[in-house]
Amino acid sequence: MTTLLVIAKEPRPGRVKTRLTPPFTPEEAAALAEASLADTLDVVARTPARRRVLVLEGAPGPWLPPGFDVVRQCAGGLDERLAAAFAGCDGPALLIGMDTPQVTPELLTVDFSDCDAYFGPAEDGGFWALGLAQPDPSRLRGVPMSTPRTGAAQRARLTGLRVRQLPPLRDVDTAYDAALVAKAAPGGRFAAELERLAGAGR
Repeated sequence: MTTLLVIAKEPRPGRVKTRLTPPFTPEEAAALAEASLADTLDVVARTPARRRVLVLEGAPGPWLPPGFDVVRQCAGGLDERLAAAFAGCDGPALLIGMDTPQVTPELLTVDFSDCDAYFGPAEDGGFWALGLAQPDPSRLRGVPMSTPRTGAAQRARLTGLRVRQLPPLRDVDTAYDAALVAKAAPGGRFAAELERLAGAGR
């Protein structure tokens, strides 16, 4: 079975989802980040997996469900941190972030029997998921992160592999993204938190 990796930051004001500020305050942005992370971890917990790992910057909180190993993120750029997450796996692994609370167990239930990699493009030009049958950190190191070309650059690193593409998803980066993602997953904590903030006059 597959190891499922979630790379995330502790949802602390001023440290997460800074592009949501404004219109949201740092505290509100952190509350949305926590809801997004909780939704994501809940989906991963409900997905069949060999192992579930939270690769975390910061400390775990009450949003962490049982059944996860918590590993500290290493130092360095995001490419190095993603590479290190895969380096800690000894078999097929699928990595996602905390920014797509609309993800489902069906999307994360992958089968590497006839492919070498999975790639999930994000609508902002990045990627929301990356799976490797043989976790090779060199396929991530040096990829320029957080640019409109990140997804294309990472996809190019998979040249020579049999790649299955997952459906594109929208990351929550801006207030516009948040509204669309909440509509895509109306029953989740993220949508409820966004609605609560709207009801408070946001």
